[in-house]
Amino acid sequence: MAVLPIIEIPDPRLRTISTPVESVTDETRTLIADMFDSMYAARGIGLAAIQIGVPSRVLVIDLQEEGEDGKPVKAPRVFINPEIVDTAPELSVYNEGCLSVPDQYADVERPATCRVRWLDAQGAAHDEQLDGLLATCIQHEMDHLEGIVFIDHLSRLKREMVLKKLAKARKAAA
Repeated sequence: MAVLPIIEIPDPRLRTISTPVESVTDETRTLIADMFDSMYAARGIGLAAIQIGVPSRVLVIDLQEEGEDGKPVKAPRVFINPEIVDTAPELSVYNEGCLSVPDQYADVERPATCRVRWLDAQGAAHDEQLDGLLATCIQHEMDHLEGIVFIDHLSRLKREMVLKKLAKARKAAA
């Protein structure tokens, strides 16, 4: 397992449309493990393979929610070749961030629920209605598979403001 660097905007690889995984193999599972390691190291809750430079339709999500007993409410999840098959007409707004747009956040409106089909790390098929933060997160990560970053959902003015803040933060860090 390895912690891999997460590519950041404006890297053109983030605009790549990812290709489907033909079969779930040990190589796929190694990629998944590397993705979890990289996501946790960056303190994120979701990561698409393209964010570590691999243009495959693979996502990992761990909302890291804990119950009152301190134990995880939901286990980390793997989505291979995910597809949204239906969305609710109701929308929700969430203040999103992205590991590829570090330390920048903005309100994004998305369908409140969505029905998703995918394969897991063993190649088993799933079809589930997702809601809440998981629905927002899967839509955000699936955007990466199509070369879309969350700031693409913002108005031009708001997107430019986020990019200017990011440039200023990078300059201050240098």
